[in-house]
Amino acid sequence: MSTERPLAGRTAFVTGAAHGQGRAIALALAEDGANVVALDVGAELEYPAYAQGTTAELEHLVAEIREAGGAAIPALADVRDADAVQRAVDAAVAEFGGIDILINNAGIVAYAELEAMTDAEWDAMIGINLTGPFVVARAAVPHLKRSEHGVIVNNSSVMGLRGGNRLSHYVASKHGLTGLTKAWAIELAPFGVRVVSIHPTGVDTPMNDGLAAMEGATPQEIAERSAGNLRPGVPWIETSDVAELVRYLVSDRARYVTGAQYTLDAGLLTR
Repeated sequence: MSTERPLAGRTAFVTGAAHGQGRAIALALAEDGANVVALDVGAELEYPAYAQGTTAELEHLVAEIREAGGAAIPALADVRDADAVQRAVDAAVAEFGGIDILINNAGIVAYAELEAMTDAEWDAMIGINLTGPFVVARAAVPHLKRSEHGVIVNNSSVMGLRGGNRLSHYVASKHGLTGLTKAWAIELAPFGVRVVSIHPTGVDTPMNDGLAAMEGATPQEIAERSAGNLRPGVPWIETSDVAELVRYLVSDRARYVTGAQYTLDAGLLTR
């Protein structure tokens, strides 16, 4: 194993990869030598009503990885669509021979008051943020079990460890993902597959911009309202901060790390 490319020969399957945190993670893992399967919905959703990753962004990501000498393929799927996800997993295995790393990153967020929340809003939040990771993991786990370096990283949130105002559907979905992490870590340990969750505070991404537009606020106001980070002058963290944590957790440097929750919160949860 090259110390400069510690993931050489491994394949990473990254959901929500077209922009934001997923894009930064995909680029970081490719830089470390991993083959990348970059999955995104590549279409607008009825809920929430802000821009999702596009097919053009997905193709640009794949081109950037290839131009840097890496290997990558795009995959279009809604993580709730089991058939589409299975086709993407099959394509990954056909192209690269297996899957070693799964990054469950795709997710949405929106505000809604409890008494005004519709069934469709609840179902979309739980479907994408909680059912989606289950659907993807179910398809990928048979291949992860065959890997000598199998690892799943679930991108939860600080809201997967605390409550949040007007975010009950989001909080429920992210707490559920934290619970899945612990359960999968136990179930998959006999097969050598590690499972961890990460819990960022607000991140400077297009999702943050979209949420601000829906609320008629600035991205900084949204970040401060939702987070209240302990570090002064830090309304949010960057996608590169998330990517650096992930590249450690999927590497052999974290070989005994499983079932754990990693906060990247600028001190928020210390309050």
